Amino acid sequence: MAQELKVELEGVSKDAIGGVIEQEELEPAGAPPARVGFWVFIAGEVIILLSLIASAIYFRLTYPHWHETSTFTNVIISTINTFILLTGSLTAVLAHHFAFADAWKKARRFLLLTMLCGLAFVGMKAYEYSLEIHHGFYPNTDPFWMFYYTITGIHGLHVFAGACILFGVWLYVRKTKSKYAVENAALYWHFVDLVWLYIFPMFYLT
Repeated sequence: MAQELKVELEGVSKDAIGGVIEQEELEPAGAPPARVGFWVFIAGEVIILLSLIASAIYFRLTYPHWHETSTFTNVIISTINTFILLTGSLTAVLAHHFAFADAWKKARRFLLLTMLCGLAFVGMKAYEYSLEIHHGFYPNTDPFWMFYYTITGIHGLHVFAGACILFGVWLYVRKTKSKYAVENAALYWHFVDLVWLYIFPMFYLT
């Protein structure tokens, strides 16, 4: 009896160990390729936008009328937009948190709120552009406005792209429950938020 029990336990142990080894072989080591690829994409975007910002900083230091011209920008609207982006960062963090907690209903809700923040930012920026054009400030007016429209315009396109990504992920996770999709969308939002924190003081607070 004892001998038979020992054989059975050895068999169970071998099966269990084999299952663990097989599971470890099936699970990929390291970061998922999608996460690594997205980090590479973000790094490329950072290089492009920071290059433009560095060029604008150079002209800010050399162009004598930069400070005088910057007084015509709308600090109130830009401050509201800063608050909108920061609020979006909070909702993106909450979406990420609830996704990894498997609370998908809440995660999708905060993804949607983040997307709405993006659309609100773009809408406010379009309204700000209309006011500036109405007052005769165009991209070819002087170097300040050239950099202003170029950099804030590219950033605004990134925010709109982020809103589209968030909406796509909101639809995607209804069936897939992909945590990394939520993580990448939140990462992209933090990227556009961080870039704005460089743009805001350069054009509005100088």
